Amino acid sequence: MASGPDLFVVCKSCGSEVSPYITECPYCGTRLRKRAPKLERGGTPKPPKTPRPRLGPLRAGEIPGIRPDRRPYATYLLLIVPIVLTIAGRAGWDGVIDLILPMEGDWWRPVTTQFLYGSTGYEVAALGAVAIFGILLERRHGTWAPLTVFLVGGTLGMLLVVGLDDGSVAVGGNAGALALLAAWSMRDILGRRAGVEDDSDLLGVAAIATLLLLLPLAAEDAKALAGIGGALAGAVMGLGLARVRAR
Repeated sequence: MASGPDLFVVCKSCGSEVSPYITECPYCGTRLRKRAPKLERGGTPKPPKTPRPRLGPLRAGEIPGIRPDRRPYATYLLLIVPIVLTIAGRAGWDGVIDLILPMEGDWWRPVTTQFLYGSTGYEVAALGAVAIFGILLERRHGTWAPLTVFLVGGTLGMLLVVGLDDGSVAVGGNAGALALLAAWSMRDILGRRAGVEDDSDLLGVAAIATLLLLLPLAAEDAKALAGIGGALAGAVMGLGLARVRAR
């Protein structure tokens, strides 16, 4: 049990017993202390304040007390390239259209067609999903993760269309967006099955996935096979990423 404050102090000058809450001796006028201690309710003095921890020097662009994450440059790239190509195509650059045409022997077309869109609504929906899950995946694992998942998952989805739907051409990032969504979600899905609690809104993720899977009903350039292939590829990669320690 903590002891209370002293009932009196002794003046060093005249030897009188005086109150500990005064600054001068009432008998001889000798200065006892610079200031009287502050009292809380109940008549006990406040305990001494503990020093607050001091932060180090701030970095450029840093808010006091908050360390900023690295900018998601890989996701920015996945967003900027299709936007630039769309603007160039609307401006009449024929080279953009040539990337869409299925030519025999052009092995790069399953990759390049992911950055081209035939309708604005399709592009807004796909790039919105790429922005959300690309940034989340990049913050978790680094720059390489969204680029790898988007390109591998999206390309496999495009190749699935080429292999199973002869004469059909898939355009846009529907497959890549679903690959990013599935890859990011797998860690939380596995955690939920193991009883781990988190703040992820998997119902919202399921709603976005449903929208992306149904895009072919509204956009002719989007193919259901591409979306399914991208989602499956992203889920497989997500199983591997779930074992990788987040940065």
